[in-house]
Amino acid sequence: MTDEISRNYRSKDSTSLPGALAGTRVIDLSRILGGPYCGQVLADHGAEVIKVEPPQGDDTRLWGPPFKQIDGKAVSAYYLGLNRNKKGMTLDLASQSGRDTLLTLLQGADVVLENFKTGTMEKWGIGYEDLSKQFPRLIHCRVSGFGADGPLGGLAGYDAAVQAMAGIMSVNGEKDGEPLRVGLPVVDMVTGLNAVIGVLLALNERTRSGRGQFVESSLFDSGISLLHPHAANWFMDKKEPKLSGNAHPNIYPYDAFPTKTTSIFLAVGNDKQFNLLCGALGLEELASITEYASAPARSKNRESLQKHLLSKFSKLDGESICHKLMELGVPCAPVLTVSAALNHSHTKHREMVISIGENYQGVASPIKLSRTPATYRLAPP
Repeated sequence: MTDEISRNYRSKDSTSLPGALAGTRVIDLSRILGGPYCGQVLADHGAEVIKVEPPQGDDTRLWGPPFKQIDGKAVSAYYLGLNRNKKGMTLDLASQSGRDTLLTLLQGADVVLENFKTGTMEKWGIGYEDLSKQFPRLIHCRVSGFGADGPLGGLAGYDAAVQAMAGIMSVNGEKDGEPLRVGLPVVDMVTGLNAVIGVLLALNERTRSGRGQFVESSLFDSGISLLHPHAANWFMDKKEPKLSGNAHPNIYPYDAFPTKTTSIFLAVGNDKQFNLLCGALGLEELASITEYASAPARSKNRESLQKHLLSKFSKLDGESICHKLMELGVPCAPVLTVSAALNHSHTKHREMVISIGENYQGVASPIKLSRTPATYRLAPP
């Protein structure tokens, strides 16, 4: 039964299947990352998404290199990665004719998605209060930097700046180094996902009330929400989290280790896994030593435990020991490059890389539904 379900959501000919959001219409006025990512997730799962760009286009069309020539124009990989399955058009919303056209589009829409600076839509007479009177069932989703009010209300927000302000950089970096930005726009992407969740919650509630509502997903809130377990630790002991490199602040061994061939990552979360690890490495005696016999003890005595493990791993082949440990049930993985991860056999099996026509290749939706899978119908407009 599991294999049958798996085949369903990885159907080779799924472009004609109705998605879970089929019949839902979204007007996507957003640009850059968080909003467009939200729109792409909704579109992957069947929503009709119309991407409305200003006359100069979404800024990210020029965020490169790399660029690809499509229909005589150079389009960035950055833009292509966030806007598939959408129809496209341009409108100048600063003009009355542009706003009139938008109101026509909204007549049949369920959701409007935007990330204008707070006050811009209101200045144009198309803010939530204005639109909700004309379209009471419309869900208005705004992706913002800091929300509309408060000490930072209305200010523009950017992923890296929020990583710094929300404390994320302060826990990311080598033990003796400087705080580092996470190497991908994690705040923007999680903000987009939170916007998706908000839209789906509002659509669900509308089936009871018949009314739309305002949904906001801010970068600042999303950044703060990512602080687990550091925030939970601080609430309890009030100790400032410190840089720890790849090591987990609460458990050990949960860290990267060099081997004779490649670096690997161990994620040992309980005593059973630690016992299995020791057995696989021929270090059975470690599991019986008081300093390492329990998870709290291993975390406290991580420096001495690390020395034992480094000495052993330095003599082993990384790929082989990873495979052995994973088969035993010990979470472990080689540290792969982006190209190696995208070309991995399991990436192919899970169909996590997809193509649309000759000009588009991208990462597939990670959300797997058995009857209404994600589909990939339109290259970015």
